[in-house]
Parts: sequence; structure tokens; C-alpha cells
Amino acid sequence: MALSNRVSYPQRLFLWLLGYSLLLAGCFIAFQYKREKDFKAEEMNTRLQLINTYILTELEEGQDIRNISLADFHPFEDIRVSVMRADGSVIYDNSMDSLPGTNHLDREEIKRALKSTSGYTVRRHSRSTGQYYFYSATKGNQGLIVRTAVPYSLSLSTLLRADYNFLWIMGIISLVMCMLGYFATRRVGQHIMRLNEFAEKVERGSRISDTEPFPNDELGAISNNIVRLYARLQQAYSDRDAEHKAALREQQEKELIKKELTNNINHELKTPLASVRICIETLIAHENMSEEKRITFLKRCLSNTDRLQRLLSDVSLITRMDDGRESIVKERVDLASIINNTVEEHQLIADNKGIVIENNVSGQLPMQGNGSLLEAVFNNLLDNAIAYSGGTYIKIEPVYVSEAKIVLTVEDNGVGVPAEHLPRLFERFYRIDKGRSRNAGGTGLGLSIVKNAVMLHGGNITVENKKSGGLLFKITFLIQD
Repeated sequence: MALSNRVSYPQRLFLWLLGYSLLLAGCFIAFQYKREKDFKAEEMNTRLQLINTYILTELEEGQDIRNISLADFHPFEDIRVSVMRADGSVIYDNSMDSLPGTNHLDREEIKRALKSTSGYTVRRHSRSTGQYYFYSATKGNQGLIVRTAVPYSLSLSTLLRADYNFLWIMGIISLVMCMLGYFATRRVGQHIMRLNEFAEKVERGSRISDTEPFPNDELGAISNNIVRLYARLQQAYSDRDAEHKAALREQQEKELIKKELTNNINHELKTPLASVRICIETLIAHENMSEEKRITFLKRCLSNTDRLQRLLSDVSLITRMDDGRESIVKERVDLASIINNTVEEHQLIADNKGIVIENNVSGQLPMQGNGSLLEAVFNNLLDNAIAYSGGTYIKIEPVYVSEAKIVLTVEDNGVGVPAEHLPRLFERFYRIDKGRSRNAGGTGLGLSIVKNAVMLHGGNITVENKKSGGLLFKITFLIQD
């Protein structure tokens, strides 16, 4: 049987808190114990360093090491003094009749002294005497190293031992923490067990009839709020379903309206067809018309024919996208190359209108997509900006590129769009200024094509007015759709 089935949640919570408290206390005790031992070792080293410095000073003044008396300088009964050169060879040792022939450069205290002038080792076995010592070494200005050592005896061990009184204090503190933790976890655990029972009822879909309030504290207040919120949620389920159905009907109606708009494009065809008819009838009725007027009427026919062609092309593209993404063939394309080609195609007309196109897309932006639809996205955005923005520059900027997606912005410094029009800007045949849009040759489908093409590539597009003026389109493409 699992531990969670044999031990209640409040008990498990208390055991976790107890373990955490004991771990915290243990870490503090270990840290304090080491800190105190290090402090006492440093204190012992400082006392021996004074002796080392004294011996080095006497040696540098020409005194013989054998004549240097330490009787009044230290409290130790037996101190070992060694003098060695920087190469590790011993030239004096007061504890041995003959000098050891071994090199001492591998001794820890000697390494530290050579590196930072002084060093010590708390307890190390001497290869020469066979005893354990506390070593302290100091390097002098003339390259000599003086090392003093005291036997690691019972008295020295007692001196270096940490004070254990703080263990009792930490034990008492830990006990108090455990007692407080027991009551705290018991109360919290009971709250959570009641919440768990509530969650099981929710999972079963039961009606919440238990109105017994939780205890009057912060967790109790949260629990009471959860129960009340769920009760309200249960009550609101039927309303939600009804609203969902109403919203679904509304969405279907919106889709129907959009399709009707597409199917009723004859309204958009009337003006250019009427204009073409009038021009042709005028040309037929006036055979003796001047060449200049005749060319004017023919140009008007050609302009309206171009407009009809653009409208039919846009409707065809919209219909193609409405058929679903299954009918759209996708392959590996370079979005940067598509953008660069589109900018080049619009450069001449932009120059003629005094508009600067700043294209900051460089390198390669490989993605899975349909080349013609991607071209349509940037063709329509640039056409709109050139024709309607009223600005002097257009900028295309990549703002984020990763292995998963590409985010670009297309902005201008024009007059922008009134805020109330922004939510409908991507609707089919929606125009802010209908007369101006038609005169400029617009079909009213450009931004709808842009939005649908972006969505068919698994992305999204947003538009906003810049504070400095103009529109900012933010486009996100998924690299692998």
C-alpha cells in the first residue's frame, strides 16, 4: 500500500515540513561548526605566525637559529621549528638529530606560504617524526621559509574543538518550529482535505449542497470563494449553453452575410461596366470625334477594364481560399525573396508619388507556404499604403524570427484610420471612403485577401494606429504550418 494511502495529507504535510526544518537546522549546524573550527584554527595560526615572523626577523638580522630563544614567546610546551629554502630543502629542524633529505614543496602549508606568504595545516602526519602536528609556515623576504608546528595532542584537539552549546539552542529552536509546524500543517491540511472532497464532487458533477463554511482565515476565505464561484458556475451552465448557441447562430449568420457579399459582386461590377458602355456608345454615336477625345474615351475603357480584371482576380482568390486549406498547395519558399521582389515591383510607382519604401528584410526566411498567396499579402499591403496612406514612407521590418515562426511589421507614416473603422478593416468590400477607394481602382477585397492568406499559413495579422501617425500591421507566419 502506498504511503499516501496510509498517512493522511496533514500528516504528510507535517512530515515534509519536519524534514525541511531538520535539513535547515542541520545545514546551519554544519556551517556554524565548520565556521567555529576555522575561526579557532585561524586563531592558532595567528599565534604561530607571530613566532614565525619573529624567527624570520632574527634570522634576517644575522642571528643563528640555534641561539634564538622562544621560551618567553609562546605558551606551548613543545614546539617544532623548521627552516627551509624556497626549493623545499630543510636547513634546520629542532626536533631531529639529522636533517631530513626529503623535499617539502608538496606539504600543504609550504604550498600556501609560497603562494600567499603564509599557510597552515590543521592536522597532518609528519613523515619525519611519525606524529600529527598543527603546522604554520611563513615565507620571509630573503626566500627562507620558517615553519612552526605543535603536536596535535588532546589539549590542542580540545582547544580547536567547536563549542557545542549552540547545538542545544538549535535543538530547542527546531523543537519549537516542529510544534508550531504541526498545528499549522494540521489546520492547512484539513482545509485541503475538504477542498479535495469538494473537487471530487465537482468531478462527479454533483450539485454542491454542503454550505458549511470554512474556518475564518485567509485560506478559509479562498475556499469559501471557490465553493461559491462553482455554485454560481453550475447555475450559469444552462445560460452559457443558450448563449453559446446564440453566438453560434450569430457566427453562422455573419458567414452567410460574407458569402452573400461575395455572391452579390454585381453591385461592384455596375459602375465600371456602365462606364465602359457609355464610352463605347459615345464612340459609335460620334464617328467624327476628334482623335484626342477618342483616345480619352478608349483610355477610360481600358482603365475600367483593368478594374474589372482586378475585381475578378480578387474574387477568384477569395473563393479559392474559401474552399479550404486542402486546396492550397504549399511548398518550401523563401519569404524574404518574395518580399524583396514585391518591393522592387512597387518601387517605381512609389518613387513617382514621393514615397520611400524601407525594406529591412535581408538574408533568407525559409518557410512552408504558397508563393502566390504570400505575394498577394505584401502586394495588397503595399498597394493600400501607396494609394491611401497619404504618407511619405513605408517600412517592412522583421521583429522576431525563430525555428517556429516569423513576425514582421508593415507600417507607414500616413493619416491612419479612425478607431471605429479598425475592427472592420479586414471585412470584404468594406471601405472607409467608398468614393476615394473606387477612384483609386480598389476592389474592397485587398485586406480581406491579406487576412485570409495569413490565416491559411497558420498565422494572424493585427492592425493599429501608431501614436506618431499611420498604420502598423503586425503579421505572424508559422514556419511549418
